[in-house]
Amino acid sequence: MTQLQRFDTNALARALVGFDRMFDDMEHRFANQINNNYPPHNIIKTGDNDYRIEVAVAGFSKNEIAVELEDNHLTIRGEIQTTSWPSEAYLHRGLASRDFTKVFPLAEHIKVKGAQIENGILAVMLERIVPEELKPRVIEVVEVK
Repeated sequence: MTQLQRFDTNALARALVGFDRMFDDMEHRFANQINNNYPPHNIIKTGDNDYRIEVAVAGFSKNEIAVELEDNHLTIRGEIQTTSWPSEAYLHRGLASRDFTKVFPLAEHIKVKGAQIENGILAVMLERIVPEELKPRVIEVVEVK
């Protein structure tokens, strides 16, 4: 028989000093997450410190896409500005053309290098730049006599 066991998060908080913000961010992200798969996207690690987010934006023009960065949140918006549709009668309309907003929380020290649209895919290039003071360093131990 399977039993539900309680996990003591207070012990974890005491052991991981300074990570409370990370846990708060994770809790906020998953508590408010809505299962929204539109538009589909990929997150790709292209190098040790390089990443690319690809979003399928077929049917959107460059001026209908906005990419914004605020408080470590990358927001990609698509707003259709076409007010008239072709007079053809669609037998099947599989390409969605509705407004969207996707928000990607970014880790600290992630910089947006640029964005481009090619073949209906918006690619946002990211780079992780760790400041020198946060890189690992060796501390010399001195002997006191």
